[in-house]
Amino acid sequence: MPGQTHGQVSGGDAVEPQKPEQDLDLYADRLREECGVFGIFGHPDSAAITALGLHALQHRGQEAAGIVSFDGKRFHSERRLGLVGDTFSKRDVIDRLPGNVSIGHVRYSTTGETILRNVQPLFAELDGGGFAVCHNGNLTNALTMRRQLVRDGAMMQSTSDTEVILHLVARAKRNRFVDRFIEGLRQLEGAYAFVGMTNKKLVGARDPLGIRPLVIGKLDGCPILASETCALDIIGAEYVRDVEPGEVVIFDDEGAQSHKPFPPQPARPCIFEYIYFARPDSIVGGRHVYNVRKAMGAELARESLVAADVVVPVPDSGVPAALGFSQESGIPYELGIIRNHYVGRTFIQPTQAIRDQGVRMKHSANRAVVSGKRIVLVDDSIVRGTTSRKIVQMMRDAGAKEVHFRISSPPIKHPDYYGIDTPDAEKLLAATHDLESMRQFIGADSLAFLSVDGIYRAMGLPGRDNAKPQFTDHCFTGDYPTPLTDLGQQDAGPRQLSLLAEAI
Repeated sequence: MPGQTHGQVSGGDAVEPQKPEQDLDLYADRLREECGVFGIFGHPDSAAITALGLHALQHRGQEAAGIVSFDGKRFHSERRLGLVGDTFSKRDVIDRLPGNVSIGHVRYSTTGETILRNVQPLFAELDGGGFAVCHNGNLTNALTMRRQLVRDGAMMQSTSDTEVILHLVARAKRNRFVDRFIEGLRQLEGAYAFVGMTNKKLVGARDPLGIRPLVIGKLDGCPILASETCALDIIGAEYVRDVEPGEVVIFDDEGAQSHKPFPPQPARPCIFEYIYFARPDSIVGGRHVYNVRKAMGAELARESLVAADVVVPVPDSGVPAALGFSQESGIPYELGIIRNHYVGRTFIQPTQAIRDQGVRMKHSANRAVVSGKRIVLVDDSIVRGTTSRKIVQMMRDAGAKEVHFRISSPPIKHPDYYGIDTPDAEKLLAATHDLESMRQFIGADSLAFLSVDGIYRAMGLPGRDNAKPQFTDHCFTGDYPTPLTDLGQQDAGPRQLSLLAEAI
């Protein structure tokens, strides 16, 4: 039922939600993070520092982590499934990563399965020496490039699109490494932030539109590359600057070099870094993420104010926006949902009746705040809508008189191909329902989203420039800023290693 999804809609008695699914994790229906990259050159504790940096970037990927170091003679690699702390908090693991140059990666898979051979950084021995590389983003022509490389005789060891750059660099007909790396980049489409290393250099690269973030820092005079500034803060490093869109930076014993091999064009960083992905204490593109999210909440209050007694954030994603909504509207802010921070993955329970109680293990309604009140629930997004429906029901079960849902971003109508794990369009609630149908589905008394122009106003701009959009916002607008070469070929993905199982 396509139709209007911006603005606000109210209804009478809330529609009774359907029976909740077995998965009652409130984080089950979320946009999945991208990946995080980190690298440092010239520091004697490079691996330990990289592990700390990855720990700060853990929110960008929780499926796997890896570090590669170089000790002057040999490369050393540790790659594991799981969280950074599962492996890299151990002294013996760090001791197996000697050297003063290291790069690292935390992974959430958007291309390639979550298996050990896809865990980054990936490494290859080239004719000029070893090259390790890791990547945040998604290459929209990686499948096309892989097929061509395989036809030309390449042997792929992973199903990750990151491996494409290894083969392109290996085949480049140039003498200097930086020229070979740039030749490889010129053949790529999509969004990327690369961090790589050779036996002499630390290298970083950002896609020509600057869709994915990458910053430069400094610790004890040693250069650092990282996805976000929060990775610099955790180690006490100084922020130097952002890597510019389309820029390639090289750090070696001679110092720093900057190469700009692509024609200049207006930057279009991903708007979702500000809405969702970046940590609130990070600075992205010169903007404090926390302040931007509060501004989004304030804009939301201006656009869709409703009579209510209390503003309640959906933890933790809705907290800054809820604060902004509260301050702008004058409606008190309260913690109406309490999160249990000491529960990991939901236990496997013996009966369905017990499984249906699983939501209370991680999140509980604060009845003292909710009961008898008209509440405004604030969250940053709705994807499939199943989680939102559970939250609304939880508020009603706790005695809420009215439940008004407010979302601090526009409706997500279009899938992403740049590194965000969004469902196909037919599974996105806003792509298949109009606003009233969405309200009925989640069971709220009213539902409103922040407008596209409201997002841009929160970023300090008068609105979206439709002729030259200032950000990559395709999930809301359908305006994809790069070619999507692989889109028509997704049903025939690479399967070279589909029968290979690995012990982990």
